Order: sequence, then C-alpha cells, then structure tokens
Amino acid sequence: MAEHISLAIIGGGPAGLAAAVAAYDSGITDLVIFERDSEPGGILNQCIHNGFGLHTFKEELTGPEYAARFIEQAKERGINCETGSMVLSISPEREITVVSRTKGLRIIQADAVILAMGCRERPRGALNIPGMRPQGIYTAGTAQKLVNCEGVMPGKEVVILGSGDIGLIMARRMTLEGAHVKLVAELMPYSGGLKRNIVQCLDDYGIPLLLSHTVVDIKGKRKLEGVTIAEVDSTGTPIPGTEEFYECDTLLLSCGLIPENELSLTAGITINGATNGPVVDERLATSAEGIFACGNVLHVHDLVDFVSEEAARAGRNAAKYINDKGKKANAPVLVKFIAGNGVRYTVPCTADIANIEEDIHLRFRVRNVYKGCTIKVCEGKNVLYSKKKRITVPSEMEDIVLKPDMLAGIDGDITVSIEEGSI
Repeated sequence: MAEHISLAIIGGGPAGLAAAVAAYDSGITDLVIFERDSEPGGILNQCIHNGFGLHTFKEELTGPEYAARFIEQAKERGINCETGSMVLSISPEREITVVSRTKGLRIIQADAVILAMGCRERPRGALNIPGMRPQGIYTAGTAQKLVNCEGVMPGKEVVILGSGDIGLIMARRMTLEGAHVKLVAELMPYSGGLKRNIVQCLDDYGIPLLLSHTVVDIKGKRKLEGVTIAEVDSTGTPIPGTEEFYECDTLLLSCGLIPENELSLTAGITINGATNGPVVDERLATSAEGIFACGNVLHVHDLVDFVSEEAARAGRNAAKYINDKGKKANAPVLVKFIAGNGVRYTVPCTADIANIEEDIHLRFRVRNVYKGCTIKVCEGKNVLYSKKKRITVPSEMEDIVLKPDMLAGIDGDITVSIEEGSI
C-alpha cells in the first residue's frame, strides 16, 4: 500500500528548505522533505566562506549560517525532513519510490511534488582531457569538502582548470591553507565566475587567470606530476607552439555544473536542452501534472539568495495547486518566451497570462560579453520592457520582473534579446 502525503519535496538543500517553508505558510502542513544526506543544508554545509544572505537576510553569512536560518524555520513549523532517504524514482502520476536505512523501501503517493535536487559538477570524463588518470585530480567541490569538512589537504602545488565560482573560491581557500596555486586556466575568453570572486579570490592573492587556455596533457602515472597548458583559438582548439608545462601535484576541475535530473526523466518531464533542467511555466510547473522544479535542478544560479526566492515561489504555487484542485480557472492564454539575439535561454519558457496572480521573474543568461547594450522584452514590435546595461556577462544571471498588467492583452510569443552598441 502506498503512503499518501500532500506534498513531497525532493532535496533538503537551500531550494528544498525554502520551498517547504513557503508551502507550509501557504497552508500545506502535510509535507515531507526527502534528503539523501545525513543532514539538511545541501552544498551550503561545506561553503564556509561568507557572502551569502545579502538579499534574503540583509546581512553577510557563511554557507552553514545561511542553511541554519532555513533549517530553524523548518523546525519551528514542525516540517518533517527525512534525512538518509534516497528517492529512486518518480512516476508521472507522482508515485515516489524512496529507500532509507531506518524505514526500508516505500512507495509514496503525493498530491504534488517539488524537485529540488540541485546540481553536480562536470567530471574529468566529460571534459575529454588527454593523459593518464593519476592520483591528484579532483573536482573543485570535492576538494572543498575535503578541506572544509574533513580537514584534508589534497595537495600543495595546485593548478585549477575552469574559472567557475567554486574554483575561484578554492583558489583562495587552498592559498589560505598554505598551498601554492600556480594559476587558473579558463577555456573561454571570459571568466565563468562572478566579478567579485575574481577580485577577492585571485587578484587579492596574486593568482594569475589565463583566459582562452586549457589543459592539453596530464603527466604522471600513479601520482600527478604536472599538466601542460596551451592557448586555444576562437573554436577552442589548442594552438600549436603555445604549450607550457607546469609541475603540480593537484589539478582542480571547475568546469561547470549539471542539474541533477535523472529523477525528472523517470517522471517523463520535458528537459530544456539549453539548461539541462525541466521546461517550466510561470508557476515553475513542469510538463508533468503537479510536479514543480526550482533551484539548481532547474537552472544553475549565481547566488543562493536567488535560489531561495525561486524556491519560495515554487512552494507557494505547489500549495495553490493542491488547494485549488477542482476549482475552475480562466480559459488559458499561453505564450512562449523566446531566447532572442544574445540570449542563451529563459526561465520560465511559457506563461498562462490569463491566470497570472503574481509577478513573473524572467531569468536568463547571455551568450557572450556585451558592453553598452540594451535588454529588450518584446511581443513583435511591441516593447514590453527595456533596460540599458553597461555590461552583461554569461557568468551573471539576469533577472527581469514582469508585472501582470504589463502582459495584459498579449497573445503572441515574447522575445528576450540583447541589442548591442545601443548606449
């Protein structure tokens, strides 16, 4: 016999916790968070640096402090968080198979589900780096957990491939722990991390950032002895004659994050090829009835504050879905959001503008670095929104707020684009 609950939240990280608190405050008290780790908080538990919470709590917190705020809010409401519980599958009918050491294998039928599984790092196998497979190669997140949680230093002479935020932060962390970080190499002609992290983690410590460079060979059979780095052209192809060898005992990989959507696939959810996350509407509802998605499982965010805000909307909308079952809504008027010139993707992908009850946060990333540009949101020639920007970069997510009255009377697709050289 399947157990029944009103709302199941998969993942007890910052997204799952914020979604649970918002759903509870919206009247859904019969809810459970399923977290596979031994404690809630997700990746924040190993992020001991500060910089979190400026938007949400108006103060600067470390990762564990930020997580503790939401864990405490969940405890105050009596929200059940089942740690050590691994969700194995979700059916399109919201039937969840979950296993834990204490309760064994269970089948749970939920009225609604919120996906908040987060993301994982891109491993070496996905990067096609030639060479042997010696000891000393780690993803930046693995190194972060070793140093911050286990008290173990991966090595002393370090090269970092990829300038994602975790890699930049680990450049500083390894330096503070006594390691020598020789350089950070980035395949793209621009950094993959926030500007503040480049300044605070590299510039402040004299660590060079080599743009348009990558690792082309790894030396060492049992233990890493060094890496060869070369400059690449506009297509990412190494340029002969630019190779340079660096002795090191540690190579950290910070080459992007991949949303954890294996469970989404078992539920038959449509995946957006640009984000590797579910296709969602303005409610953050996926293509599967009653299943919502938020946080890094949907698309990779810059700031955890944005994850919490988005997850709270998912929680409110999931609660509304449960509470409004059987109620009649207005005839839907569906419009698509189209990624136009210079825009890689948009979240959400669609909206039912006949039933909008709160502002739409239209989030997207640009394809390249654009200076002196204008962000435009248009329905055909009708400009709904326009904002001049001194600079836009792929590493920083853009957030446009569209109010319901801005979309009144719209019946065509809406295009988000970058107009270059407009200021």
